[in-house]
Amino acid sequence: MFTPEGPTFRELAVQALSSVEHGYDLLAPKFDHTPFRTPDDILDPVGPLLARLGPFDRGLDLCCGTGAGLGVLREVCRERVVGVDISAGMLDVGREGHLKSGAGDDLGEGTAPGPPTDWVRADALSLPFGPVFDLVVSFGAFGHFLPRERPALFAEVHGVLRPGGRFAFPIMAPPRPGSAGYWVLLGFDSAMRVRNAVWRPPFVMYYRVFRLADVQEELSRAGFAVELYALPELGRRPDGSPRARLVVAERR
Repeated sequence: MFTPEGPTFRELAVQALSSVEHGYDLLAPKFDHTPFRTPDDILDPVGPLLARLGPFDRGLDLCCGTGAGLGVLREVCRERVVGVDISAGMLDVGREGHLKSGAGDDLGEGTAPGPPTDWVRADALSLPFGPVFDLVVSFGAFGHFLPRERPALFAEVHGVLRPGGRFAFPIMAPPRPGSAGYWVLLGFDSAMRVRNAVWRPPFVMYYRVFRLADVQEELSRAGFAVELYALPELGRRPDGSPRARLVVAERR
């Protein structure tokens, strides 16, 4: 699962026994060499779909980590993109890589095209912005929020979007009960629950609590109109339904 440049087992163990914030600070220098980074296979089909829903001026990547999803925003936003994360270490690594690539900054001739990019350290449950964004995206971060925290999270997103702005994120279909993927996710979530029951501070990361039907209802309660778009590039299940969809919630 990991490249030679990735973290050692000991480093992962130390990270897993830390808080979410400190754990990602520790993991940040090697994060992009782990399977926890959102893969390009998921990011690539999202940009063209959002481009058809745009244009957008300002975009926010919620829980951006080292910035994998910011590339999607730079494809579809014209004025400015912002990455926000609670981990200063992840932001530092992302900012450094961004500056090395020259992507989207006013660094002179020869740099990659795209709007200016800002990196902001903040808690997703207390965002330091007004309603200034046309688009908010998030990739692979919702397992860090307990179900009881999601209404507050969605209210924060609603509050930073302009009227008519959109909140978009991919969601994978759950694995079939009894399949290998089902048992892997069940085992991981069970291990995390045991860990959090016996160790402090907690490290919240659960894969099986983010259910599409629940999320649609919570988004609607937060003031969003929700649409689903298939991502056929990510394949289909045996019954023909897509393995992944893009949830697009529009602020009413």
